[in-house]
Amino acid sequence: MSMLFAMLGEAWRAMGANRLRTLLTMLGMVIGVGAVVLMMSIGQGAQYAIKQSIAAMGSNLFVLLSGHTTTGGVRSGSGGAHTLTVSDAEAIAELPGVQAVAPIDPGNAQIVYGPNNWNTSVLGTTPKYLEVRSWPVISGDSFTDSDVRSATRVALIGKTAAENIFGDEDPVGKTFRIRQSPFVILGTLAVKGQGMDGRDQDDTILIPLTTAQRQVFGSQFPGTVRMVMVQATTQEIMPTLEKSMTDLLRQRHRTREGMDSDFFLRNLTAAANSAAESTRIMSLLLGAIASVSLLVGGIGIMNIMLVSVTERTREIGIRMAIGARERDILLQFLLEAIIISVVGCFIGLLLGIGGALLVNALTGTMVIISVSSVVVAFSVAATVGIFFGFYPAHKAAQLDPIEALRYQ
Repeated sequence: MSMLFAMLGEAWRAMGANRLRTLLTMLGMVIGVGAVVLMMSIGQGAQYAIKQSIAAMGSNLFVLLSGHTTTGGVRSGSGGAHTLTVSDAEAIAELPGVQAVAPIDPGNAQIVYGPNNWNTSVLGTTPKYLEVRSWPVISGDSFTDSDVRSATRVALIGKTAAENIFGDEDPVGKTFRIRQSPFVILGTLAVKGQGMDGRDQDDTILIPLTTAQRQVFGSQFPGTVRMVMVQATTQEIMPTLEKSMTDLLRQRHRTREGMDSDFFLRNLTAAANSAAESTRIMSLLLGAIASVSLLVGGIGIMNIMLVSVTERTREIGIRMAIGARERDILLQFLLEAIIISVVGCFIGLLLGIGGALLVNALTGTMVIISVSSVVVAFSVAATVGIFFGFYPAHKAAQLDPIEALRYQ
């Protein structure tokens, strides 16, 4: 152990004799580790943000949109025709693999409470919507199927809408107006945050589907809805369920073979998973690109160590002449490479973590500095430094003592 400490001290003094060169050699490792930690932090932050958006959206989801209309050669977009009905939703609910189904009639309306007013999203739906979206009521209660049957004027309100209308007041039990119709707030919804489309999901009000159709938006086609959200029991059953829903609706709508369906079916979970996979690949690419600088830093260590071996050839010869073994010379030069690598790693970690925090503070971009990314970056950097330092150390250990003593 005393021999090892002596060699460490000797290695430290040897590097101290050429401080500028040692710092420049270390700089490659510092930049490499800092870049890896920074890029991995940004990548993991992006992955976390996507996962949060997916969780907020709900799991194993399909959305059914009503079809389009064509008038004078002009085709409306999806939802332009009234082709989906509440009975369609009820039929889908009977299919195997369906967890929950919620018919929805969406719209926007001005809501008023005292002197305050706010334009927000108003969704006419059923209590199953909360199950489909995994959206709990945090205070008060939800409306019920009885409210839907009776077209009761009750509502659930999201956090953003509540803040803009009621301010600091507790909205539960308060009466407000939607297009001159009075509604009572039964409960407040948990915070969902921003959706994958960038929309604030908390800027919304939920009311019974029948109330929306009869008293708020009106409907020329009673019993129809703009969309239906369907939650599958598992992700694995979704492809089978997608075909079952398509076949069922084509049969119910009497769509003949070869004709286009009068509805649109979207697999939201597949789209969300695709976005998550793209973000994961982006994170890996960022880490891989940053890792190139680690390779450059390792090559820098090898080059400088080779120069050091050449400059200290006579010193190596003297050491061997007075009894130093090959492994002693090997260990001495390898320790120098290890010190440069490890110290550079620590400085790089500090710069990488500081850079990630600075990016978060200046841009608001979510960053996650995980222990695993720090450990991986440090381990890879130290391994690269030791790997590239071994060859110069081995070359020094293989020098012939006589030739080394003659070296000028």
